[in-house]
Amino acid sequence: MKSNNSKGLGRGLDALFDDNDVNLNDEAVRQLPLSQLTPNPYQPRKKFDQRALSDLTESIKTSGVFQPIIVRQPDQNQAGFQILAGERRFRASKLAGRETIPGIVRQASDEQMMEIAVMENLQREDLNPLEEAEAYNMLMTNLDITQVEVSQRLGKSRPYIANYLRLLNLPQPVKEMLQKKQLSMGQARTLLAVKNKPDLLRLAQQAATQTLTVRQLEKLINNLDQKKQAKNKKRGQVAKSPYLRESEDQLQNKFGTKVSINETRPKSGRGKIEIDYLSNQDLTRILELLDIHLD
Repeated sequence: MKSNNSKGLGRGLDALFDDNDVNLNDEAVRQLPLSQLTPNPYQPRKKFDQRALSDLTESIKTSGVFQPIIVRQPDQNQAGFQILAGERRFRASKLAGRETIPGIVRQASDEQMMEIAVMENLQREDLNPLEEAEAYNMLMTNLDITQVEVSQRLGKSRPYIANYLRLLNLPQPVKEMLQKKQLSMGQARTLLAVKNKPDLLRLAQQAATQTLTVRQLEKLINNLDQKKQAKNKKRGQVAKSPYLRESEDQLQNKFGTKVSINETRPKSGRGKIEIDYLSNQDLTRILELLDIHLD
């Protein structure tokens, strides 16, 4: 489903799901059975703040739900609704023991639902870094759009999007540490420079248990690199020059994935560049960044 709309999310989508400015005189507010509601299937947020949810539950028990949720009805012949905005109110209402919730039914495509799910959480800063990275990847995969188009749609810079997408290259144990907030976004980004998986896992655990700053972690990684370079030198292997290491970093920032530069014939300056990709769709994204379009 390729979209040609490359502009940011303006008042068009805002008018669809901005439930902070609902005119109750112009739209019909219905009492919707909670049993007929399901969350947005493209919701990137995996966990909800239980304390905040508990507070909202108590408020609903006492005063009810003042702000209607926004839903769509995928099948007009069936009594079922998907939530566009207001999932926290839906969850809290269920915990409060209510049977219905006020809601407004609007038309929305699957594409709009995906954008709504991402934008609503980004605006409220509810996503952890890994969830945010997965949300960007979901938009690129399901909407068949490029990294550049994601940045344009969401009003984010391309390097910002690329830095988050790079987190998806981390080993699963490190991703879990990031999701549990044992590691910060800055620490995770710094660990991406470590190519050896056992070293990466060890440093991630050390950063979490010792609450290392990004600068301290960078120093440990630099020391590790220097030791490996010294070892390689003893074996007759040539260490990568600062120019090559910096070039790798710049290419990784550009493509949002791991890039390796290796000299095959150092004396003549010849070598090769290897760019990792996660899927066929990710390969297409990289080709488009290189201005290569396949028919």
